[in-house]
Amino acid sequence: MNRNDATKQFHSGDDRLAELVDSSQPVELPTPDTDVPMVSRSVRLPLETYERVRAAADARGIGVTTLMRQWIEAGLAELDDSATVSLADVRRALAALSRPTAA
Repeated sequence: MNRNDATKQFHSGDDRLAELVDSSQPVELPTPDTDVPMVSRSVRLPLETYERVRAAADARGIGVTTLMRQWIEAGLAELDDSATVSLADVRRALAALSRPTAA
C-alpha cells in the first residue's frame, strides 16, 4: 500500500487501520550521538541572524544546533566564572598577539 492509500484509509476511519499498522516493517531508530539527555526547544531568529549562524557553523564544519549549543554553554560558563574557550579562539588570539601593530 502506498502512502496516499494509507492516508485515505486512516482518514476514512476504516477498521483496517490496525491491520495496516501490524503489516508494516519494523523501523530501526537512529542511535543518539550522546549519552546526555537533550531537550529540544524552538528559537525564533531573524532570517539574517540565522544565515549568519549557519555560515559560522558551516565554516567550522559543524551543525547549526551544535554551534548554538556551544555558544549557549560558553555564555553560561562565563556567568559562573568557569569559562571554556575553543581551541580555534585561542589560536586566533595568539595569532593576533604575534602580529606587529602599526605605530
